[in-house]
Amino acid sequence: MPLPKPPAKKADLLPTAELDMPASPSPSPKVLVAAGPVTTRAPRRAAGAAAADAAQAMPAAVAVADAAAVPAAGRSPSPQRTTRPGPDHAPTAAEQARVRRTRGKGPARLFVLDTNVLMHDPTSLFRFEEHDIFLPMITLEELDGHKKGMSEVARNARQVSRELDALARMQDTPTRLDPGAGIELGRTGHREAGGKLFFQTGTLDVRLPDGLPQGKADNQILGVVQALRNAQPGRDVVLVSKDINMRIKARALGLPAEDYFNDKTLEDGDLLYTGVMALPADFWERHGKTMESWTQGGHTFYRISGPLVPALLVNQFVYLETPGATPLLARVSEITGKTAVLKTLRDYTHGKNAVWGVTARNREQNFALNLLMDPECDFVTLAGTAGTGKTLMTLAAGLAQVLDERRYSEIIVTRVTVPVGEDIGFLPGDEQEKMGPWMGALDDNLEVLAKSDSSAGEWGRAATNDLVRSKIKVKSLNFMRGRTFLAKFVLIDEAQNLTPKQMKTLITRAGPGTKIVCLGNLAQIDTPYLTEGSSGLTYAVDRFKGWPHGGHVTLARGERSRLADYASEVL
Repeated sequence: MPLPKPPAKKADLLPTAELDMPASPSPSPKVLVAAGPVTTRAPRRAAGAAAADAAQAMPAAVAVADAAAVPAAGRSPSPQRTTRPGPDHAPTAAEQARVRRTRGKGPARLFVLDTNVLMHDPTSLFRFEEHDIFLPMITLEELDGHKKGMSEVARNARQVSRELDALARMQDTPTRLDPGAGIELGRTGHREAGGKLFFQTGTLDVRLPDGLPQGKADNQILGVVQALRNAQPGRDVVLVSKDINMRIKARALGLPAEDYFNDKTLEDGDLLYTGVMALPADFWERHGKTMESWTQGGHTFYRISGPLVPALLVNQFVYLETPGATPLLARVSEITGKTAVLKTLRDYTHGKNAVWGVTARNREQNFALNLLMDPECDFVTLAGTAGTGKTLMTLAAGLAQVLDERRYSEIIVTRVTVPVGEDIGFLPGDEQEKMGPWMGALDDNLEVLAKSDSSAGEWGRAATNDLVRSKIKVKSLNFMRGRTFLAKFVLIDEAQNLTPKQMKTLITRAGPGTKIVCLGNLAQIDTPYLTEGSSGLTYAVDRFKGWPHGGHVTLARGERSRLADYASEVL
């Protein structure tokens, strides 16, 4: 089949007057946007003329009765074909808004936010891309009722109020808000938000079923969603709430409702980065011809190139275990272009390399001890089920580097004080005494480490225990704001109960020479509104993967006891 002839001349630029002209209605629901110039002028002029006729006959947008006049689904659609303007052309505000809103297909959706979404994520206003947001008046009332106090919810409520105030002050007429025009969400610097914000400014005339109390806040929000859907039948109006019962009631009334997923780092916890990868069985055959190897500082290095390199990350552990051959246990120490350098590990399963009397019992524990004992690794995350040895190995590594190697001055231990059952009330004493009951796991592991030295005798073990406890400081999470840790070994236990914001607050406390280790079990999250995908531990693992001074290992096999291992599998 012969190819078409090339164009004989350059394409003409679309006149500026035609840029904002709507396109003619098309039977196909899809909108085509051409990135480059078109080669003919006749079809473009015909489309422009038809669009002008259609614009004159276009009906007015539907407005919400007795409420904020939210623009209906019939926004001015983008032209079917556009040309790229010249280098001296300054895009207008209408052109910028149109470019931001062409991310999805079809009209922008209208999301009605529940109060718990704003208090859960204060930046949720700017997480809906090109879609619009509607805030009922009862939502603002509930925000005002939760703004007092020092809790995380109160801080989030105050931050949302500041964001709303900043948006209102950025309008052209800040003293008078036009309910029909809405507020551009991108005006305060959040360029990813291309939609508008609308407030409820009047009473909605809607009747819910008689079984629902009209004075309850949740039912009033459901009434707002029902009124918006009645006023704008051609637009997708969706309720967003973190309250499961709220979503159930909405679906029972025939109203679409969704959970807030934008704060989740991963949709599925099984996709979380494990930090470990098994090499293919033909690794030596496929990479042996171009491989370079050398020995330095007691470690063997392998420089490889091939199809495996793009799948590797810095500080990721790789292993190859074949029957009858010496196993390969290595860590990716460097990635440059299409080549990667693998560095063999120190064998902590051998007694001569024991860390404070603790040796690794499986492959993943060996990987974890290599990260914990590496002075170049400033941030370590360890995840795994109960009994995998996370706390014991971390304490042993911390004591070895504080007391033996004098690399750090002391160990700082903290955790989230979230009870598993019903709260027993206030605890007496100072900060150290109040945190004592929460640190039962620390005491248990210190008891195990103290018994590892059998040659010291009873008096020697008692003296060692006093010395160890003098180097361990237990701190509360509530007093971490503004602190800076210099040359400390910081252990954050039960990190799965941290929110991403709390995790950021703790990690940014690190000063020069400080190492932070986060431990957690994603299957035991006790904080409300947190899941495996939105936990701060998941957030940290995903953001730090591939960083040259950070590492992660997911411990797969428990070593506590056969009873604990069996309970983790069947319960």
